[in-house]
Amino acid sequence: MGAKLTFLHAADLHLGAPFRGLRALSKTWAQRLISALPEAYDRVIDAALSRNVDFVVFAGDIFDNSHPSYGDYRHFFTGVERLREAGIPVYLCTGNHDPYTSWQNDLFALPDNAVMLPASKPGFALYRRGDEPLCLIGGRGFYSQAWPIDEDIASGITRTAALQALQDAEPDAGLAPFAVGILHTGFDLDLQKAPTDPAKLITAGMDYWALGHLHKKLVYPSPANPKAAFSGCIQGRDIKETGERGCFVVTLEEHVPLQLEFVPTASVVWEQIEVDISECSTVSEIPDLIMRALFRANGKAHCEEMCARITLVGSTGLHELLGRPGVLEDLRQHINDSYPEFFCDALLDATRRPLDKGALRAEGLFPSVFLNTARAQRANVADEVAYLQEEFLRKGMPLPASCVKRVDDLAAWAEDVVLDLLQGRDDRS
Repeated sequence: MGAKLTFLHAADLHLGAPFRGLRALSKTWAQRLISALPEAYDRVIDAALSRNVDFVVFAGDIFDNSHPSYGDYRHFFTGVERLREAGIPVYLCTGNHDPYTSWQNDLFALPDNAVMLPASKPGFALYRRGDEPLCLIGGRGFYSQAWPIDEDIASGITRTAALQALQDAEPDAGLAPFAVGILHTGFDLDLQKAPTDPAKLITAGMDYWALGHLHKKLVYPSPANPKAAFSGCIQGRDIKETGERGCFVVTLEEHVPLQLEFVPTASVVWEQIEVDISECSTVSEIPDLIMRALFRANGKAHCEEMCARITLVGSTGLHELLGRPGVLEDLRQHINDSYPEFFCDALLDATRRPLDKGALRAEGLFPSVFLNTARAQRANVADEVAYLQEEFLRKGMPLPASCVKRVDDLAAWAEDVVLDLLQGRDDRS
C-alpha cells in the first residue's frame, strides 16, 4: 500500500467582513448575519478535527481588511490553537485583503503549528508525519494589497525548486511522495489580482494547487482531474454569493486518483429564486409556491438558514393586483413570519399580464406581422446567436456564454416585451 495524505483546503474566510446589499433586514437577522462568518470558520476547524486531517491550508484573505479587530484576530488564533492541540499543522499565505505587511504587528504571534509562507519571494516547507517526510509545501502570498502586473505570483514555485530550497535543512525532503502549492491568485479570470497561467501550474510538478481569491468553487482542469482548485469563500456575504459555501478535504494517495470532498460550512446561504405564479388564481396561493421553492433551494444548499431574494414571474391575471401599493410587502412579511429559518429581503414582481397571441395573430394587424416574423427568426438559433454577437461587438463587448445558452428564452422574453409596448403596456418590471 502506498503513502496517503489528507488535508483541508480553505480560503477567503474574510473574518470581520460586513454583510452587504440587503434591501430590508430585521434586527434579528442583522444579528444573525454578524455571527455567520465566525460560525463558518468554526465549522472549518471542526471539519479538520473530525476528519483528523494531516494539515490545514488557508489560501489567503483570512481577514476582510488589513486592520482586523482584536476580536477577529482572537477568533482566528483560537481556531489555530485548537488544531495545535490536536497536533495538526497549518500552512497559510496572505491575500490582497490581508497582505503580509498587515500581519507585522504585535497583537499576536502565530502558534508554533502555523507556517506563514513569505510574500517577497516563494517559500517552502516540509510536512512530516512523525519522522517520515510526506509532503513538500510551496507557495507565496500578497506583500501589499496590490500585485505588480509584470510579475507572476507562481514563478519559482515548483517541486524542483522546493527540493533545492529544502535540501540543506531537510536532506531527506526528496523522499516526500507528495507536493502541494498554495497561492492567492486571480488565475486567468481576474487579471488585476496576481494572475497566473493555469497550464503553467499543472507543469510545476505539484500534485495539487490550493488556491484562494475567487469566491466560488472552481476545479481545474476538470472535477475528474482536480490539479488546482478554488474552494470558494466559507460563507456568502451578499446576494451575489449564492448557493452552498465551504472548503475542500483533499486526499492524496500513491497510485490512486486524487480525491476531492466538498464540505459545506455556511450556516446562512444566500439565494436568488424565481417563482412562476402563472397557475395561481388568487394571491393567497402565492406564499405556498414560494415556500416550496425555498425548501427545495434549502435542501440543495445544505444549510440551516437562508436569505433569499424572490422574483415572481409568469403570465398572470394577478399582475395588476401585485402592482398595488403594499401587496408585495404584505406577502414578504407573511413569508418571513411563516418560517424563522428563511428571510426574504425583497419580493420583486416580474410578472406580465396574459397575452392572447392567437387573437393577435387572427386580427391580421401589425402585432400579427410581428409575431409571424419573430416565429420565423426563432426557428434558426444560429442566426439569432449571430445577430446577438454582432450587436454586442458594436458595443465593444464579448457575447456572454450565458446568452448563447438562453437565446430561446431571451427571444421569447423580447417578444413579450415588444407586444406589451405595442399595446401600451410599458409597466413591466
